[in-house]
Amino acid sequence: MAENADLFAPLAEMKKSMEKGQKEMKEMKKGQEEMKKELEMGQEEMKNLIRAEKEEMRAHFENQVEEMKEHVNRSIGKVEEDVQGVKQRLTNFKKRSSSSSRE
Repeated sequence: MAENADLFAPLAEMKKSMEKGQKEMKEMKKGQEEMKKELEMGQEEMKNLIRAEKEEMRAHFENQVEEMKEHVNRSIGKVEEDVQGVKQRLTNFKKRSSSSSRE
């Protein structure tokens, strides 16, 4: 009987050790699952931030392009006014030249 007790003691110890190992593995698995969830949430948050940043940049560029268009249109308008002014002066000069050559 004593021999059986000697055999059962190490087996009981092994069983305890295995149960403890299984419990630790379950805890590790739970921790891994929590980390995976946190990582997925972090990735989703990063995607949202990137989307928001892209939208902000797009809006900024559109605004800059619109401002440039307005500036170009104002410049074109100014050049057209200058051209009209030069044409008017040429017309006046031609009128004066033709009237002074008749005299």
